[in-house]
Amino acid sequence: MPPRNPNDRQVALVIETSNAYARGLLSGIHQYMLANPGWSIYLGEHSRQDTDLSWLEGWQGDGLIARIENWYIAEKVQELGVPAVDLSAARLLPGLPCVETDDEKIAAMAVDHFVARGLRHFAYCGDERFGWSVKRREWFRIRLAERGGACHEYAIVPSRTVADARTAMATWVRDLPKPIGIFACYDIAGQGVLEACKIAGVEVPDEVAVLGVDNDHLICSLTTPPMSSIQSDPISTGYLAASLLDEMMAGTRVSGELHLVEPLRIVTRQSTDILSVADPLVGKALRFIRSRAEQATSVAMVERHVGLTRRALDVRFQRLIGRTVHHEIIRVRMERLAALLAQTDATLPQLADRLGFAHAEYMGVVFKRYAGRSPGQYRKASRASR
Repeated sequence: MPPRNPNDRQVALVIETSNAYARGLLSGIHQYMLANPGWSIYLGEHSRQDTDLSWLEGWQGDGLIARIENWYIAEKVQELGVPAVDLSAARLLPGLPCVETDDEKIAAMAVDHFVARGLRHFAYCGDERFGWSVKRREWFRIRLAERGGACHEYAIVPSRTVADARTAMATWVRDLPKPIGIFACYDIAGQGVLEACKIAGVEVPDEVAVLGVDNDHLICSLTTPPMSSIQSDPISTGYLAASLLDEMMAGTRVSGELHLVEPLRIVTRQSTDILSVADPLVGKALRFIRSRAEQATSVAMVERHVGLTRRALDVRFQRLIGRTVHHEIIRVRMERLAALLAQTDATLPQLADRLGFAHAEYMGVVFKRYAGRSPGQYRKASRASR
């Protein structure tokens, strides 16, 4: 054990280093440390499934941030008896403050993404070992039910060999109704689904559209085809957890409240690049709206393009994708703005000019209403999470 600096807070991090989301949490904690010096970190490298915490034996510190995903970790945290913040949706120690991604919002984004592509069949691939996967499945079911949809489900079985698991998943994929959108609990599960589609001889995205979570750039770009994914915000999650722990170590009483951090956006890649709408006029309207994502587009222009009145077109849009033509135009344009904020260094006036907004201020107001944060806040969070 290294000698202790009496001027530092000794903080242990029980957070795996094996996946992009967890590394994002660590980056958020690091950002807090840079802004608030005085922490000394103790971190043991381990994976999501690794439950050997013997590296904590003999550790005497001031605080702990942990992903408490099983009872072994929960018991170890209790044994240490120091202020602690949880980063797991399992909530095995409900008395601790917990900071977690908003799984309800993630599921709602997945449903909207599939419905906007005209899909009428939906499935979820999850891992029952993890609370966040269970919650995403539950919210996905609820949001689908609200739209009259049902959910086919597949649970990853860790006791199988990789080959047996992939074969079982391929059989499941082969038997699903088509076309279908499969929401994977996280990117590695989505990668497995795409491999199963290859084995089953199923075309992606024409027969199966696959959406992951966390936007792990390496995983998403190495899959064939490249995988769409919901970009969570682990940087903000880790930063908030660190700030709560600092309060606790300073003697402030912090309740066992759940703090939810919203995901940032969906990064669309080829795995969900599909438009499968039963109504040909709605499909024609959607293609027109998407082709003009960087141009000022009015409902009247869409009406003229498809030859329907606004009321008739809105009725069809509401029935198939759950929103009006006007709201679909806004959604498509704000999604494009979100991508430009994340991928370019263009100023807001430059982006307003590019997207056909007369004023950057108005564009910012519309974006904040859509994304829940200003363009500047969104750009900062999106860049930090890459």
